[in-house]
Amino acid sequence: MNIVLLGFPGSGKGTQAKILSDKFSLAHISTGDIFREAISAKTSIGREVSGYLSAGRLVPDNLVLEVIKAKLATETRGVLFDGFPRTVDQAQGLDDYFASRGQGIDAVLFLDVDEEAVVARLGSRRTCPKCQKIYNLLSSPPAKADLCDSCGGPLLLREDDKPEVIRRRISVYKDQTEPLAAYYKGLGNFYPVKGGPGPEAVAVE
Repeated sequence: MNIVLLGFPGSGKGTQAKILSDKFSLAHISTGDIFREAISAKTSIGREVSGYLSAGRLVPDNLVLEVIKAKLATETRGVLFDGFPRTVDQAQGLDDYFASRGQGIDAVLFLDVDEEAVVARLGSRRTCPKCQKIYNLLSSPPAKADLCDSCGGPLLLREDDKPEVIRRRISVYKDQTEPLAAYYKGLGNFYPVKGGPGPEAVAVE
């Protein structure tokens, strides 16, 4: 089974990816994780990716696909893609790759969460700069206000978790995802899932 998981930043993709990959014994593939591994290992691809990221530029589709294909070549299980594909070109490249192996994407799950709920969820996130532990004032607050339970460090609101930045991130994601959603709807494997309930309820749906 091969699954693509889509959704706004803060829609719960990371949580659902863990639940579903554990439940169905799928390899959880995140482009962010793969990029970090390649950069840390100082591979030629890692150096190339690092050059784009350090310059604040998007990694080109062909390079993203090269990284993904290298990862898939070592996998024998079904996979769950988290944060990939991001563009129609990437989706087509992935479909071509799977077709060459007699496989395909079985389902594209879109976590449908109200935009205001996403803004509230991400705007309530606090991070400890010392130990990097993350809290949410709504769902998992610290025992003491504004202090990390683990190391006692002061909790901060990240720049990209400020409401105006979150709305920009959502706008960018929508611009990217709408053509991608249309592509998968055309293939008949696109399934919206309500992302508002608790994580286990969403996973059951």
